[in-house]
Amino acid sequence: MFPFPRKRIRKEDGAPIEPVAPPPILFPDICIFLVERKMGAARRGFLTSLAQKKGFSVAQDYSGEVTHVVSEQNTFTDVLSWIEKKTGKPVQSAEDQESPQILDISWFTESMSSGKPVPVEARHRLGVLGSPVSKDKDALSTVAPYACQRQTPLIHHNSKITDALEILGKAASFQGSEVRSLAFARAASVLKSLPCKLQSIEEAKNLVWCGGHCQTVIQVIVKWDSVPVQQLFVGPHCYIASKLLTSIFGVGVRTAERWYNDGVRKLSDLADLHIKLTAEQKAGIEHYTDLKQPVTRDEAERVESLITRALDRFVPGLRITMTGGFRRGKQQGHDVDFLITHPDEEALNGLLEKSVNWMDSQGLLLYHHTKARSHVQTRRRSTHMDGHETCYAIFALPNHDSLKAESGDFTSSGACRWRAVRVDLVVAPYEEYPYALLGWTGSKVGDAELCSQENGRQMATELHVGEATGPVSACRL
Repeated sequence: MFPFPRKRIRKEDGAPIEPVAPPPILFPDICIFLVERKMGAARRGFLTSLAQKKGFSVAQDYSGEVTHVVSEQNTFTDVLSWIEKKTGKPVQSAEDQESPQILDISWFTESMSSGKPVPVEARHRLGVLGSPVSKDKDALSTVAPYACQRQTPLIHHNSKITDALEILGKAASFQGSEVRSLAFARAASVLKSLPCKLQSIEEAKNLVWCGGHCQTVIQVIVKWDSVPVQQLFVGPHCYIASKLLTSIFGVGVRTAERWYNDGVRKLSDLADLHIKLTAEQKAGIEHYTDLKQPVTRDEAERVESLITRALDRFVPGLRITMTGGFRRGKQQGHDVDFLITHPDEEALNGLLEKSVNWMDSQGLLLYHHTKARSHVQTRRRSTHMDGHETCYAIFALPNHDSLKAESGDFTSSGACRWRAVRVDLVVAPYEEYPYALLGWTGSKVGDAELCSQENGRQMATELHVGEATGPVSACRL
């Protein structure tokens, strides 16, 4: 047996290793400083290396030689404050030139793509040194790209523009263009989050999701203020008819389009043209006057009390949460949604069917349709949000509290006046509850109204991500 040869140890050369020459500087008049705040050291290092390979001079520390300060996801005042904190002195422009220029990362990426510095435009600037800075206007340049990163108040500064965009979004949906509808909804969501009122189209040019047709709408509203946008951009007769038809319980965009093509323009046309209706649509038309009226928070809370008492008759200790717009802080909505769960999953079996049948026997339900839980996974791009057991109902809400505290009976002596209210009941297994809560809190396309700080903490705890430090926006993922 032959022994393995011993590994030879390579002797080190005595010759020193020559340092690699840095890439030549092709643009000596430009010196870039990358702000590390929110960018991070690793990304800053990568971008520095990239710029140097392209022939740009990049300063590791801020100095008077810097001509272009590049920042990512910061405001003008954020950049100035951060540099002042690092250097101990404020940023000032040179006497003979307007430098340094405080720029967004977009100028840097465009320059890297072109292989040379592109001209600085207004959309690249975060601000101008020496000019008065408004914190509200400054914030326009750094709107977060995702709705769940933005805080959107219920009462905002650009309602005329967002109302117009939402009208156009609905009109696009009526025409079967979901892409355009989504684009208008996203633009409206961004404008709702702004801390100030838009004064010119220039202020909207850098806003995420606010390009193309949306900019035209913004320009018209800003310039003319009271233009009837639905008449300028939408066929008014088609829009009005489609809006009327889709407001019927059980009627979607496709059905409304088919009815419109059949000649339906108003509710009475359905009977005149002998349109065949489903049970859901018949109930929607029968109670149309009530259902088109907004549901107030007081009415939603009364529905919650009745639902809670009904469900507790069968399974005590349920967790029943009012979701939808009311959970986001709205004072009125078009329906009331409830999410139901229990730590013992067996307790949920048959709960919805038994409680719905009992409420129906008490005269509380004017219409109901229950959908069983689906265990089949839908495609990722499916329009179905989940496969939970759900009941879509029209609830007969008494105009006064007819509950008997002693027995919990819903019936009352004599005739009782009531109004019809749309109610959705959703049963979710306990382990799926946090995710269902996030989804059913909404809102659609992330156009989320501001949750209260208390709700933000509660949601964060339920999702096991720790306590939220401030108000949060919920978005459907």
